[in-house]
Amino acid sequence: MSQVLSFKVIMEQDEDGVFVASVPAIPGCHTQGDTYEEAVNNIEEAIGVCLEEARENKDYKNQIVWPNQESKSNFLGILDMTVKTPSFA
Repeated sequence: MSQVLSFKVIMEQDEDGVFVASVPAIPGCHTQGDTYEEAVNNIEEAIGVCLEEARENKDYKNQIVWPNQESKSNFLGILDMTVKTPSFA
């Protein structure tokens, strides 16, 4: 039976409307799409490519933060917090 891994994906929409997806736990794992759905499909494919590279490259494999089944966290989201610019900035 194959194991299922669950990676957190950060999805943003840039100033041009392009959706950008990245997986913080996997170095260099990011992609984009013109639509949200396209970006989701692309990041799923990118994760697959990165995991395939990890199979071939032990150094890369060791850089990945692998999900731990025992410490499942409940991801709630990322906030875009606007704060007043401090006087020293």
